[in-house]
Amino acid sequence: ITLSNSSIVEGSSDGVVGALTVTDPDTDDTQTLTLSGSHGFLFEVSNNQLKLRSGVTTDYEAQPSYSVTVTATDSGGLSKSQNFTIGVTNQNSAPTAITLDSITVAENAVASHIANISGVDPDQDDLTYSITGGSDASSFEIVNDMLHLAAGVSADYETQSSYSVTLTATDSESLTYNEA
Repeated sequence: ITLSNSSIVEGSSDGVVGALTVTDPDTDDTQTLTLSGSHGFLFEVSNNQLKLRSGVTTDYEAQPSYSVTVTATDSGGLSKSQNFTIGVTNQNSAPTAITLDSITVAENAVASHIANISGVDPDQDDLTYSITGGSDASSFEIVNDMLHLAAGVSADYETQSSYSVTLTATDSESLTYNEA
């Protein structure tokens, strides 16, 4: 039993892994293919192709490879099993969260440090942060992954008690996540 391909791209859904070929000395014999192994239940055989079952999506970070056993049984009841390891090709995933360790600033503080910024990236890429929107974006700046009031800006509760800003985390392949 051979498989024409032994990997599938991360994020694939209902994707074909490869073609299955069975070599039988009885050239006119037919074979029935069945799956087993640790992850056999996630796959199916359709038209002699090994493919993911409907609704199954690959995720490299959660499962970088799958173990599947393909068994070919001929019309006489004779069988042969072959183990395959299906690798998942990692694709970059976008960041998934931005957090601030504080969301308040002291009144009348000028150009004050407000919060340290951190983010979550499934690929553990280094993230860069920027201010990309919000009605008060010009009142803030980011320096060394820290949110500050912009130079010359002072927070005055009586004038404005809250601010609206959108932060964006960008990974090494320019995928982004926004948080308002």
